[in-house]
Amino acid sequence: MFKIKTTAVNFLTLALIGFFVMPIVAILYQAIQGSLASLTHLWHTVLTDYFINSLLLVTGTVLISLLFALPAAYLVSRYQFKGQSVLQWLLCLPLAIPAYLSAYLYTDFLDYPGVVQQWLRAIFSWQSIHDYWFPSIRSLGGACFILALSLYPYIFLLSRLALMEQSENLTQSAKLLGASPRQIFWRVTLPLLRPSIAVGCALVAMETLGDFGTVFYFAIPTLTTAIYDTWLGFGDLQAAAQIAISMLFLISVFIVIERYARRKQKHYQRGCEALHQYQPIKTWWEKGLVVYSWLLVMLAFFVPLFQLIYWAYHYFSEAWTDNFFVYTKNSLLVAVIAALVSILFALFLHFIRRFYQAIYAKQGLHLASLGYAVPGTVLAIGLLIPLTFADHQLHSLTDWLGLPSFGLVFSGSIFALITAYVIRFSAMSVGSIETALNKIPPSFEMAGKTLGHSNLSVWRKIHFPLLRKGILTALLLVFIESMKELNASLLLRPFNFDTLATHVFTYTSDEQLERAALPAIVLIIVGLIPVIMLTRSLLATRIKE
Repeated sequence: MFKIKTTAVNFLTLALIGFFVMPIVAILYQAIQGSLASLTHLWHTVLTDYFINSLLLVTGTVLISLLFALPAAYLVSRYQFKGQSVLQWLLCLPLAIPAYLSAYLYTDFLDYPGVVQQWLRAIFSWQSIHDYWFPSIRSLGGACFILALSLYPYIFLLSRLALMEQSENLTQSAKLLGASPRQIFWRVTLPLLRPSIAVGCALVAMETLGDFGTVFYFAIPTLTTAIYDTWLGFGDLQAAAQIAISMLFLISVFIVIERYARRKQKHYQRGCEALHQYQPIKTWWEKGLVVYSWLLVMLAFFVPLFQLIYWAYHYFSEAWTDNFFVYTKNSLLVAVIAALVSILFALFLHFIRRFYQAIYAKQGLHLASLGYAVPGTVLAIGLLIPLTFADHQLHSLTDWLGLPSFGLVFSGSIFALITAYVIRFSAMSVGSIETALNKIPPSFEMAGKTLGHSNLSVWRKIHFPLLRKGILTALLLVFIESMKELNASLLLRPFNFDTLATHVFTYTSDEQLERAALPAIVLIIVGLIPVIMLTRSLLATRIKE
């Protein structure tokens, strides 16, 4: 009996592993099987520009994000000043605003007919654009700036946490050796900060490479837009898969570089070490850091939010329509189902790893987290290939049986959308449940087995009640991220099926965001929840220490 159960568990585990790696395997197979004619033509015409633009976009966004994040992180973790506790929260909130919304809003402000240039022309009596120079927001540099405004909190959060955990003993030792504050920063603080900076930069780079909304709105050809255009514009799925492989290669390079950069770094700071003490603001440059950080919050969060609130108020009747409720219902439907399915998969994988020690359980957990590193556009292409094949096989079967066709059951329904969300965001459910599960000592399950309970009974009566908080957190995170997902939704949504994210993006592309300001605010409010949860978690860690 035990052997049968173990065999069944191993089979189900392998099935789940196959589910999570299916998109990547499908992309590899399609890319290898496909002809290189289309890719060769693209390479000789535009693909080189796509590569260069993607690399420049990633490099520029990472550098500007560092410029935004590091001074602010150093300020709130080293100095005590009025409003510090509020500022360290506010600096994280730009993560909740999709970059393509900021792109539209700042284009409206900074373009030639925008408020800023109108104001400059009125002050200096300039008549036309030939009388002065103003940087173009619709450019590669503008896209880097906008993406950095939305993504710098990744570096800020990790750097701030690392700075708060650095021991005061190290600083005091450096002072005893005669080091100046500047030397302490460059020789002690910054080297210890490098691992966190590297991880944050890798996250920013991967998010930038996978961005579609901003670069599409600014008409900047990148690898992401190339996949979208090749598939929807030319109908060439094989060439799209080959470009997707190149994106996966670049992402792998970012991950390898990040790990190689800190391969020899080992840092231990536990025991009776003193945490740093906050210093008061004294010098002019420290006051400048405070002004800089507040200005960053205004530009990255409050300016876009207030403009959306203004539009939502003045265009409320245009936004408060039946379509708004339909799109909200669609978003809720797919997000709820995706959250529930991802939780079930994560619970199953953790259950078999905890009790059955299945040989593939650990690999299954790692692979379930792999999808978050895959851009939504690449994931969509990887799912279209096997789901389209499944639809063809189903059609052949119904035709052979003489039954009416069921249509595109897999690739043309919300099944594809939910599958993409589950694969993309299962990392959150796996991680949340793993964090909660690691706090449960093995002695609990040993006691249950001693009392004659089965593995399933121990899991249901002991582990599940203790995992409720982790499960609720995972449900919330997957639900929210599914509500906001744009890239996969644009490629996999059924006909006449829009979510709030695709609805807002459609209006943004048509230069009519003011008519979709209300659903945009809903997306931002929803996106604030995981940001606040993450910030609270980091602050709680600091308090405990």
